[in-house]
Amino acid sequence: MKNQRFLIALLFITLTILLSACGEKELEDPLEWEIDNISGVTQSGEDFSVDDMEGDVWLANFIFTSCDTVCPPMTRNMSKLQDQLEEEGIEAEIVSFSVDPEVDTPEMLKEFASAQDADFSNWSFITGYSQEEIEEFAQESFRTVAQKPEGAEQVSHGSSFFLVDQNNQVMKHYKGDTDVPYEDIIEDTEILAEQ
Repeated sequence: MKNQRFLIALLFITLTILLSACGEKELEDPLEWEIDNISGVTQSGEDFSVDDMEGDVWLANFIFTSCDTVCPPMTRNMSKLQDQLEEEGIEAEIVSFSVDPEVDTPEMLKEFASAQDADFSNWSFITGYSQEEIEEFAQESFRTVAQKPEGAEQVSHGSSFFLVDQNNQVMKHYKGDTDVPYEDIIEDTEILAEQ
C-alpha cells in the first residue's frame, strides 16, 4: 500500500513536470548572432537605430529600390508575412535595410514599399548610412553579402529573412525570395514574442 501511494505520487510529480515543460516552447537550434548597431533614417525621415530595437522581436531583410530581381518579390513576401502575423495577433516589428543607401532616399523607399503593399505601422525601411557601413553591417551582424561594385547600378545581396530576438540577436534565417516557410516563421516569431 505504501509503495502504491509512493508510485502514484511519483507519477503525479512526473506528469506535472512534463506538462509544465510542454507549455514552454523553445526555438530549435537558435543562431544567437550578436547584431552591431547601425543608425539611419526611415522612409518617413525619422531617426532609426538598431539599439532602439532592443526589447522587440523583429524580422529583417536587405533590399534596394532599383533592384530588378529579388527585391520586389521579397518585399511582397514580407508583406504577406506581415498580414499573417497580424492575423495571428503576434507582435513583431519589421526592418528592411537598403543596401544602396547613396541612391535610396526615404521618399524612394516609401514609394517602393507602398508599391509592394507594405504597412508602415510596424515596418521601417532604412537608409542614411554609407555604402561601406551597410556592407560591413550585413556581413558582421547577419553574415550575408551586400556589395555594390564600383560603377554598378545593381547590388549583390542576400535574400534571406532574419528573425531577431529582444536582445538584438539573430536567432533564425529563412528563404525570403521563393518557397518562403511562412508557417515556420510565424511559429518561431510567436515563440520569441511569448518569452
